[in-house]
Amino acid sequence: MKKLLALLLVAVMLFSFAACGGSDDTGSTGSAAADDFKIGIICLHDENSTYDNNFIQAIYAAQKELGLKDDQVLVKVNIGENEACYNAAAELVDEGCNIVFADSFGHETYMIKAAKEFKDVQFCHATGTKAQVENLPNYHNAFASIYEGRFLAGIAAGMKLNQMISEGKITADQAKIGYVGAFNYAEVVSGLTSFYLGVRYICPSVTMKVQYTNSWFDIAKEKEAALNLINSGCVLISQHADSEGAPKACEEKGVPNVAYNISTISMGPNTAIISSKIDWTPYFKMIIENYKAGKAIPTDYCGTIETGSVALTELNDKVAAPGTAEKIEEIKAKLISKEIKVFDTKTFKVGGNELTTYSADVVDMGDFKPETEAIENGAFTESSKRSAPYFDIKYIDGISE
Repeated sequence: MKKLLALLLVAVMLFSFAACGGSDDTGSTGSAAADDFKIGIICLHDENSTYDNNFIQAIYAAQKELGLKDDQVLVKVNIGENEACYNAAAELVDEGCNIVFADSFGHETYMIKAAKEFKDVQFCHATGTKAQVENLPNYHNAFASIYEGRFLAGIAAGMKLNQMISEGKITADQAKIGYVGAFNYAEVVSGLTSFYLGVRYICPSVTMKVQYTNSWFDIAKEKEAALNLINSGCVLISQHADSEGAPKACEEKGVPNVAYNISTISMGPNTAIISSKIDWTPYFKMIIENYKAGKAIPTDYCGTIETGSVALTELNDKVAAPGTAEKIEEIKAKLISKEIKVFDTKTFKVGGNELTTYSADVVDMGDFKPETEAIENGAFTESSKRSAPYFDIKYIDGISE
């Protein structure tokens, strides 16, 4: 009888161990279901695009931190904003992906189509606006308060302008900067405005001229736009476009540059100052961990400085003005504490007047009609009512196209 009881006890212990999941060679624990998990990423361009490369590097960083295997992370590149996106999403589902993520605004229609068809798969989309109105349990939007990162990058630019003024390289009234934009969408307008406000916080005499390329990725057009701005007297260039065109034009002309998405120091060692970026690693980790834990993925998620979603790349000390790093940290702390609000209506005017009210198109019903009051407590409430930017004022005083 004792021998029989001992055998039964061993059997129970073995069963319990198998049910809970044993440890593998790396010391991590999990079940077969965890090993079966897959996430697919759809990118508009490939690694040559600073925008898409930022997403690609983030998912690989999340993969490393979470201990996912290579066959659990599938990346599709050069997927257009058309039916090709739906086809790519369907292929990723067929390949066993539990989550499918797309990185470009124009992907949204096709991601929604896929979400409606493949209801057991979670679909996440960057920069989109329709998750709140579609009300699909498996479709989600995400962005970040990158306007705060743009403002901080503007602080670095303002420090550089002040250095140039103090050294006699330009006068205060020559503090004219240029901005290469892809399209005049709210996302770009919000970014260029917050950047300008950051520059002006440090260098009050600054003005800014904007030129659009009408393309997210066009090396030749972005370089041409930067050169046009430089030739028109702009002494510093920034951009919201996805190639190395503008940074390389700045390096050729010896004009300081503040970029976006990735560090451009390697392509502009003598001119690149810093870049602002959305770090998508925290978001990728969150949606993967939530899925594996059976928790809901937020319908419309906005990352912040505190979540690690709003970041700056390394500062190029060779080009940056002395004291820039310290000033950035000082202003960053004030943004977090809300002592500084990027779109504080007392800090800018439109047509010579302070904004006291503004109706924005926040609820995307496809009619492009503004329906939501965006000014609250003396500030434009960017990204608080919806993750994707909706600041579309063209332009505050001091900015011209």
